[in-house]
Amino acid sequence: MDYKIGRSVSLYSYQEEYYLGKMNLEDCIREVSKTGATGIELLAEQMIDEFPVITPEFKEKWFGWMEKYCTEPTCYDAFLENHIYDNRTLTLKEQVKMMERDIKIAGELGFKTLRTLVSTPMDVIEGSLGCAEANDVKICIEVHSPFSLNSGWADGYMEMILRTGTKYFGFMPDFGIFCKSVPDVARAQALRMGAHEEIVKVVDDAFLNRVEKGFVKIKYDTNLGRAHGEYMKANGMPELMAKIEAMGGNAADKAYAGDSFQYTWNDPQDVIDNIKYIYHTHAKCYNTSADYVETSIPIKEVVEAYKKAGYQGFLSTEYEGNRLINDAFDVDSVEQVRRHQEALRRAIEG
Repeated sequence: MDYKIGRSVSLYSYQEEYYLGKMNLEDCIREVSKTGATGIELLAEQMIDEFPVITPEFKEKWFGWMEKYCTEPTCYDAFLENHIYDNRTLTLKEQVKMMERDIKIAGELGFKTLRTLVSTPMDVIEGSLGCAEANDVKICIEVHSPFSLNSGWADGYMEMILRTGTKYFGFMPDFGIFCKSVPDVARAQALRMGAHEEIVKVVDDAFLNRVEKGFVKIKYDTNLGRAHGEYMKANGMPELMAKIEAMGGNAADKAYAGDSFQYTWNDPQDVIDNIKYIYHTHAKCYNTSADYVETSIPIKEVVEAYKKAGYQGFLSTEYEGNRLINDAFDVDSVEQVRRHQEALRRAIEG
């Protein structure tokens, strides 16, 4: 099947350097262009000084950068902040208004997709569909581990898509749902924090066992905390923690064990089954080696599923390994993004 896969970078990837003031917004865009990627995924709340006001001066700079660096807007990352008051959660009307604000900004800056977090209530999404259509911006809920496609959780959103007939809401898979092992940088950090090698091995073996047996997928529940708790229990966390306790595990051992449940492996067939509703993708990465191998995610295998499905969209590098090394090492997000983009290029073109 014909596919048209573009390469993009989420500017979240450069968070370390951006936070430390080593790179500004234009620097990030320039570094993306150097990798050969053409797409820019923006975190507007963090990177637009006047947010939520989009000044004529910023628009001129933004589109000037797109032309200067031969790039294009791909995805606008929205954060529905429904707890901005100490004494209450925002009303449905207020949340829809905030979502519509972001949709309009996305459209104004040339984005065709908008990422919303897994915590976004379904009625807020449904209430924003008219605005999304009017501005030609597709709302994409991020399928972030431990959530997954072909699951009870995804079925809840699919029901809404089919019921409304909308073409302006769909899914954004995150490659974190395609981990065949716990990232090596996470393992190394746990050992630096005092975890025991023998217990780390027990945790890694338990993860590999889940990969081989298949993960019990998360269910749809408006109470995400309850859904997550049931997911952890169903996949063996209580038993693993009891084993670690019996081995005399310390806080670092238990933290590593708990974190291991944040990574999941799902059959890439899930992408093929749902391709009609996938409008953008976060190509999450934690550590890409000098020979262009992501050490926990089988990039080629996952990308082959996108190619087989005939994907017409972007794979957007989202480097998240910084927090797994910055306790002990300098972070070079620019190099990590460069390596990952080369790995994606080889997988797409190979």
